[in-house]
Amino acid sequence: MRVLHAAAEVFPLVKTGGLADVVAALPSALRAAGADARLLLPGLPAVMAALQSPQMLAELGPCFGVAGVRLWKGRLAVPELPVYVVDAPMLYRRGGGPYADAQGRDWPDNLQRWGLLGWMAAQLAGSGLDPQWSPQVVHAHDWHAALACAFLHAHPVPGVRSVYTVHNLAYQGLFPLADHTLLGLGAAFLSADGIEYHGQLSFMKAGLSFADLVTTVSPGYAHEIATPEFGHGLDGVIRARGAAVQGILNGIDEQVWNPAQDPALAEPYGLGAMAGKAACKRALQREAGLADAADAPLLAVVSRLSHQKGLDLVLDALEPLLAQGAQLVVQGSGEPALQDAFEQAAHRHRGRVAAFIGYDEARAHRMLAGADGLLMPSRFEPCGLAQLYAMRYGTLPVVRRVGGLADTVIDADAPARAAGRATGIVFEEASAPALVSAVSRLVDLYRTPSPWARVQQAAMEQDYTWTGPARRYLALYEELASVR
Repeated sequence: MRVLHAAAEVFPLVKTGGLADVVAALPSALRAAGADARLLLPGLPAVMAALQSPQMLAELGPCFGVAGVRLWKGRLAVPELPVYVVDAPMLYRRGGGPYADAQGRDWPDNLQRWGLLGWMAAQLAGSGLDPQWSPQVVHAHDWHAALACAFLHAHPVPGVRSVYTVHNLAYQGLFPLADHTLLGLGAAFLSADGIEYHGQLSFMKAGLSFADLVTTVSPGYAHEIATPEFGHGLDGVIRARGAAVQGILNGIDEQVWNPAQDPALAEPYGLGAMAGKAACKRALQREAGLADAADAPLLAVVSRLSHQKGLDLVLDALEPLLAQGAQLVVQGSGEPALQDAFEQAAHRHRGRVAAFIGYDEARAHRMLAGADGLLMPSRFEPCGLAQLYAMRYGTLPVVRRVGGLADTVIDADAPARAAGRATGIVFEEASAPALVSAVSRLVDLYRTPSPWARVQQAAMEQDYTWTGPARRYLALYEELASVR
């Protein structure tokens, strides 16, 4: 089975969130399962620098409003995958982030940048750009690659099917309707049955409407986005797709996230050899400028700082959390007001609260290893990966019962603890009092060493590798390919 994954990010080259981790790990797991999976990426500076054994496949004329577009074929060393790269210097070779400049302002040419990525995926499927390989399935990830599905619908290629994965429905890729001329799609696509969305163009809607199969990153989220509460105005489109929308839980790369061999940690540890975790906690307290208090429950937040993630609730609950003797360390970036608020909290509560604004991959590993609990009070959460990483590191997640969090964390109530199934703390309401109550339960558990150790062990024993999800995707690809 030949599968082309089209996406804007891939770990460790370009990462703003969990999408990059999935794009690195899923194709690798598919290859291990016997598929010929490859990547299509935009020619961002880090991607171009990492491209090995480059071979130019095509030099294209002006398209999407720019000239000098080339398609390269090569390999990446990490992840170890075959890759195609869309090299459009006027669109991709610039500083800042993949979607916005250094000040957080969206790039004004994002429509062309991501429209070109989707178009190139369709061209690889149908135009013979690589005479030695073409995909049977084009798998587009999130809104940045979604137009691949519309282009394939507009110009069907015999034997080629499309899959679209929604990583986060809240980010939809909306652009002025008048800019449709840059895309080259016919007038039929500009209706409410196409990619028009309340007078705008919606890349997300293109994937939802025109992919042969739509997946989301957890079963729970697949159900939620078909409701008005979580559908962000697209729930009707999703309900109309019916059984063509399925949820497959993300996995994690057990080699990258392994406390027994993680080079970022102060000391390795693992099931049956947990002494190193205490050393990691001491090291994190020193790094964050927190008091060296072994008995203080150390809580971590490793997240995009946004309203979606419920981090305003952490701020509202901070005083009661600290009153329980807890410490808090935060890493992330996002909404300026939340960034400022966490920095101010760290200033007010020196030695008890620390804030690292920005993202550092090695520090994320150190935080998940050194903390006792991870806070994820999300208002909605498509899958979440941090809670999976945390459990693997013996750090118990405190999560709201939404989306992938509900699918992956088993609440440490009395029956679940008795059965040896509990892996964290789960709460219902998106409110500061509910979060405080949940953390109180975590702290009580922390202060009873034997029950804590049993829940910690159950969490570390969970199997959230990519092996199972990759097999499910491969079965879906094969089922799609068999439809005539």
